[in-house]
This record gives sequence, C-alpha cells and structure tokens, in this order.
Amino acid sequence: MGRERTFKRVIVLATVVAIAVILKVIPWGRYLTAAIATEARRVASQTMGKPQDRASIDESWKNFRRLGIDITRPRVRTFFASSEPAFQKLLRYAGMDPEHGLLRWGNYNWTLLLSSKVFEPDEGGRSYRMRPGVRSIWLRGKLVLTPGAPAFYLVPDGPGLGEAIRGTGAFMLEKSRQVTNSWGLRGPEPDLQAPVRGLVLGDSYMQGMFIDENDTPPECLRRYLNRTLGARVSILNTGVMGYSPEQYYYSLTAFAGRFSPQFVVVSIFANDCGNEIDATGRGEGDWMEGKYWLDRIVKYCRGRGWPCLIVPAPYDVNLLGMRKPAFYPGAMVNRLDVASLMYLDPSEDFLNAHLRSLIERRKRSESTDLCVLFNGEIDDNHFSAAGAEVWAESVGRRLVLLMEKERVFREKPVGEAGPRVGHAGAGVNKDASVVAARRGATSGSSSSSEKPR
Repeated sequence: MGRERTFKRVIVLATVVAIAVILKVIPWGRYLTAAIATEARRVASQTMGKPQDRASIDESWKNFRRLGIDITRPRVRTFFASSEPAFQKLLRYAGMDPEHGLLRWGNYNWTLLLSSKVFEPDEGGRSYRMRPGVRSIWLRGKLVLTPGAPAFYLVPDGPGLGEAIRGTGAFMLEKSRQVTNSWGLRGPEPDLQAPVRGLVLGDSYMQGMFIDENDTPPECLRRYLNRTLGARVSILNTGVMGYSPEQYYYSLTAFAGRFSPQFVVVSIFANDCGNEIDATGRGEGDWMEGKYWLDRIVKYCRGRGWPCLIVPAPYDVNLLGMRKPAFYPGAMVNRLDVASLMYLDPSEDFLNAHLRSLIERRKRSESTDLCVLFNGEIDDNHFSAAGAEVWAESVGRRLVLLMEKERVFREKPVGEAGPRVGHAGAGVNKDASVVAARRGATSGSSSSSEKPR
C-alpha cells in the first residue's frame, strides 16, 4: 500500500514537472505562465485596495510582445519555404528572410516584419529604429503583404535591387527614395545652432510614406516657418512607420536632450490605440493606454517649458465621407490633459484645400475622382506632397501664433497686458533668439529666400 501511494505521488510530480517544462518551452505556455503571475499580482494589489502599478502593465505588454515574435517566427519560415524562388531572392536581398528578417512590435499590438538592412532593434523603448546613413526605397506592386507577418517593404536602394525584384511583380516607387541622416532619421542633418528648432513625433504620416524627401510634413513645416519667421529653422523628424504613443515618448526622450527643441509637435492617428477601422467607425480602442503615454509626453515638455501641440492626422475615409469626430479623434482627445491652444485638428484646412482642388480641376476638365491630398493614385491613405503642405501650413500658423503670444506676454508689462485668457500652461522656450528670429533680426540667420513650392 505504501509503495502504491509513493508511485502515485511520483506520477503526479512527474506530470507537474512535465507540464511546467512544456509551459516554459512552448511560446503560448511561457506567455500564459507570465500572464498568470502578472494577474495574480494584480488581484493581490486589488485585494489590498491598491491600484494596479504601471510595472505590472508594462510587464504584461512585454510578455505579449515576446509571444507575438515567438509565434510569428515559424510562420515566416513556413511562408518563405513555400514561396517562389524569385520572391525568396527578394526577401534575402532586403534582409527579410527567416535568418535575417527583423521581427518587432509596432502599430500598437502587431508583430511586424522589417528589413534588417534598413532597420535595427531598439531596446530603449522604441522597439526598432532606422539605421543611420541608409539609402532606401519603397516597393509596390504584386507583393505579399503578410509573408508570415505584416511586412513593410522599405528596402535598401542599392545596385542589386533591380535584379532582386525581377520576376516578383514588384516595382520601385521612384518618388519614395530616402536617406537617413547621422541620427537615423529622415530629413537633413540636425542644425543645433538654428535659432528656431522643433521636434516632430509620429508614425508613417510624419516619416512621409511613399513621398519624396522634400515633401514630408516636417520638411514642409520647416520651409513654412523659414518663410514666415525669416529665420533659419531646423525640424527634427522622428516619425517612423508603425510607431505608437509609447514609441513617440521614447523617441522624445532619445532626441530631446541632444536637440533642445523649442516646441514639440505630436502627430497622432486612429491606429495608435488599436485597429483604425474600429477607432474611426465605432470609437473603439485602448484609449487609456494611449493617454498614459501622451500624458507623459505632455508632462515631459511642460517640465522644460516647451509647448507640445497635439495634431491628429486626418483620415481620408472619414474626412471625405461621413464625419464622426466623436469616434476619431474625439475618443482619444477627450481623455487627454491638454489645453485647447495645444490641440489642433487640421481637418477643416484639408477640406478647404480639397474643395479648392475640386473647383480648379473641374475648371480644367480634369478628373475629380481622387483627393489630391492623399496617395489615392497608389491606393494609399497617407498624405501626398500636396497634403503634407496643407498639414504644414495648418500646424505652422498655430506655432507662429504661439510664439508671438509668448513674445508679447513676455515683453508687455503685466499691468498693461490684461487678463491672460487661455494661457496654455507651457510656453515657447524663453531663449531670446526665438524673439529675435520672429523680428527677423537674428544674427547668422538665413534670409527668407526659400520660395514656396
């Protein structure tokens, strides 16, 4: 009888050990083990009347993202093995094959496949970043958009690309070439001595998906401010496709200290907190997670006296159809701790520009089927070069007014200034060079010789 009990205990123990080993080895098992532990801590805190600490939330996200990569890797291998040789050749060229492809989290809760020759891992919060000094170009055409995972075909623009795409049905989008600067960002080298400096946070809308170097929204903003202020302006474009508010925050902390901006612009979009269709059509999304990171951005900027302007990117489907602002951007913006002066919805400027375009094209008997402010001709809803200009002028007008407001409030004696109605709570940098730049008298400034395109 004693031997039988011992034998049963050994069987039970062996079973427990086997289950534990399986849970540790299988991706879903590892995730469930970690999730159970995190949930146990949450319940314990709740039982003691304590709110869930942020560390537990971050740990849950870390486990979820690790799981996504673990279960995606074999899918990429399976897809690659079943692909045509021509497509395998393209993926190898791009550094997107199973041995070299970069799998990282992005687009809030996706696992993305990226070119390891254009992007590199970032363990400081951004998940991935663009490599410095890399020339790349977008591919379009008959490409598999999910070769085991959602893929972005921004690939190295080298002498072997023509041969690599042969037989795949893909083609190079000539106007989309880009070269990253020494900071690993799209745009010119940062000018740390420029009298006016701004930092732009965002995703593919700010990076400038499918458009030329000179046509990205931040570059258009730089030209607008240069013309309007008559001073040398440097805009740091930290936008990277697939980024979300958490990555915006870590982009800010990665570059703000080096660049010392005088203002920050945060471009947000419907998929920052979930699926863009759910967000724009039903107002559904993880808004509190987005709020957490955007609030951190605003707090970071306020602590340094930088105005932080929140700007939702217009979504062409809603903009040109039924307007549902309560869903997007309202569902997110309603939860943010920002003053009205620090929030700008450029939708009305886009609609006015769209109307002007329709009228002019009709007068010329041209097609009015597509909105010229978006990349409709290639079935894409990101800004076209024309849309980037509209965005830049809309944002630029607000920034110039904020600078002027701060100058006037600084120079006018308090007794004569009148009540400070609508004070934003975070002013433009107090550097006298900004004031001088506004007057067009900063020494070393360039003239306003740059003409509008």
